[in-house]
Amino acid sequence: MNAYLFGWNPHKFEWADLDKDISRLIAGEKVEDNWSVASHKSIKPGDRAYVVRVGVEPKGIFASGYVSSEPFLASRRGRTHHRINIEFDALFNPDKEPILSLDILKTGDLAVQTWTPQASGISIRPQLVDELEGVWLSFLSEHPHFGKI
Repeated sequence: MNAYLFGWNPHKFEWADLDKDISRLIAGEKVEDNWSVASHKSIKPGDRAYVVRVGVEPKGIFASGYVSSEPFLASRRGRTHHRINIEFDALFNPDKEPILSLDILKTGDLAVQTWTPQASGISIRPQLVDELEGVWLSFLSEHPHFGKI
């Protein structure tokens, strides 16, 4: 499985409905949003997506899901970017709940990956995908709302 890392910086983009989206996801509703993607030539529907909070502490992975669209061009703030849709399967509010911290992501084999990318939607090194998914699933098992993913 291919996996991609998407960045979210609250200083650059406010996620005003984050708590509402978390509640909807916990209730079993579909939560989907579009995200800019640097790896638009290789990404495809079904690929794994992780979202990392950058720019503001705490930093780390706070969401996961699957790419649910082909890349498309969209304009935002006067600039055109490639974007994809992500259908989330886990979502946390980093200001209120624990997230998978950079301290954990920067240990062992995972340390070779860039976890605070300058561009959103970068490829996660193929040799790290299984390990990252295992660490993420272990993290989720500690959170009853998403422990069944």
